[in-house]
Amino acid sequence: MEAFPEKRKIVKKQVAVVTVSDRSARGEREDLSGKVAARIARAAGWEVAHYKVVPDDKEAIKKELAGLADGAGAALVLTTGGTGVAVRDLTPEATREVIEREVPGMAEAMRRESLKKTPHAMLSRAVCGVRGRTLIVNLPGSPRAVQECLAVILPALPHALKLLGGEVADCGAGLPEGSF
Repeated sequence: MEAFPEKRKIVKKQVAVVTVSDRSARGEREDLSGKVAARIARAAGWEVAHYKVVPDDKEAIKKELAGLADGAGAALVLTTGGTGVAVRDLTPEATREVIEREVPGMAEAMRRESLKKTPHAMLSRAVCGVRGRTLIVNLPGSPRAVQECLAVILPALPHALKLLGGEVADCGAGLPEGSF
């Protein structure tokens, strides 16, 4: 596989949301966390071009993530759920098998800020990384945690997506004076 497939056109403002949940996939529970992620993405000015619920199945997760990164044109894929320590929490493993490069600072920042609110944050195994020109971000399964974690990384996402889209951008461009 090419590191940066040129044949696939990335649509800069397109976001995909994938909720990983056995119960939601079976229709036993409404997916609230994915809806929160989609609402926040829309409020940030992005188009949610894809939304899907998949079961806590490593192969199903991998197939969905790879398909979105390789062919759907989404610049950003947000997953919700499956990042804890339960036996069926396999989102980080599936994500690691799909991505080419990790972006550990994003996951670290989410855990650091979440830990200020709950000790359960230290159980998060969320992964963030890049496949081709697509950024994949694992978010928790709780609607409140999705909102809090996206608030942490949202300021860095536009710059990351510009860089992944091939734009040349200075790291400090657009930041207020004295912010770094």
